[in-house]
Amino acid sequence: MTWNWQQADWPNFRYDSAALKGLEEQFLHRSGLLFGAYKHITDEEKDLLKVELISTEALKTSEIEGEILNRYSIQSSIRHNFGLETDNRKIPPAERGIAEMMVDLYRNYAKPLSHQTLFNWHKQLTSGRRDLHDIGRYRTHDDAMQIVSGPLQRPKVHYEAPPSASMKAEMKAFIDGFKKTGPKGKQPLSALTRSGIAHFWFVSIHPFEDGNGRIGRALAKKALSEYLGHPVLIALSQTIQNNKKTYYSMLEQSNKSNEITEWLQYFAQTILDAQDETQVLIDFLIEKARFFDKFRGQINERQEKATLRMFKEGPKGFKGGLSAENYITITETSRATATRDLQSLVQKGALTKTGELKSTRYYLKIKK
Repeated sequence: MTWNWQQADWPNFRYDSAALKGLEEQFLHRSGLLFGAYKHITDEEKDLLKVELISTEALKTSEIEGEILNRYSIQSSIRHNFGLETDNRKIPPAERGIAEMMVDLYRNYAKPLSHQTLFNWHKQLTSGRRDLHDIGRYRTHDDAMQIVSGPLQRPKVHYEAPPSASMKAEMKAFIDGFKKTGPKGKQPLSALTRSGIAHFWFVSIHPFEDGNGRIGRALAKKALSEYLGHPVLIALSQTIQNNKKTYYSMLEQSNKSNEITEWLQYFAQTILDAQDETQVLIDFLIEKARFFDKFRGQINERQEKATLRMFKEGPKGFKGGLSAENYITITETSRATATRDLQSLVQKGALTKTGELKSTRYYLKIKK
């Protein structure tokens, strides 16, 4: 098997720019809509959106690689890094590390990419790890860096990256190329094209012992942020995680050639889908503000506590809807009081009701 980096044209990636033009235009249009919607939420809601999206990205980018982290620990660490109120919980090293990396990406997106930036991200990602030889530096081991699956006796090699001895040269070329194609570079590229190339090129080199996918996705978002001139808050990793098999299939399909049009089309569409996810969340926050403006002074403390808890579940709400038992647990009230409160919320138009008796469920009456 001859991999992309073993071919004479590496890393001069070829692609059909005409096939990407429409996607690039959609990205810019949707970016404008997102920015416009963002201006219509309060500072408190902006902080909520920032913490929610960054923490979800931290959680999902780790899940893609099979690492399951604690959402509340990540959120607490992110809030601490932004100087927001926290629950003062003890944060495990893995959650603290990914949170620090994601906050650094948000704050310092405009700083030129450097080897040290990548080393710092790798140190943060691998915080608490004791099983790696090279932390905060490119890999040095003599063994081939392979992505494999299947039994040890007959492993299937999906990809083999360049040898460790070539990492210095490969990464110098990568960083030089990333800078050259930036908005102020000598050969600037459009947003989605540069983002897709950056991610694919980086994971093809696979410069670290571990964490390459997470750093590659961070670089994709850095490229988008540099192009737009502000931190990009989109649910990229969440969108990838929703269809992880396609993501890995596209990477594997594309690593045998330096013609990457199909990869760029796939990745561009993934970014557009991620923008849609973010738009849903912003619209949800706007609806939340309208909801409490409308019912201010009309609902009691128990009802406010319960509806706030429902909003906390996000756009999808409680799985299966809010039950009377949920309401009793949230408000610590009696069944009779819960029944009256819930009936009142339905009558006022704050909730909708479905089902009967034990199957009765309640949902927020908001635009979706």
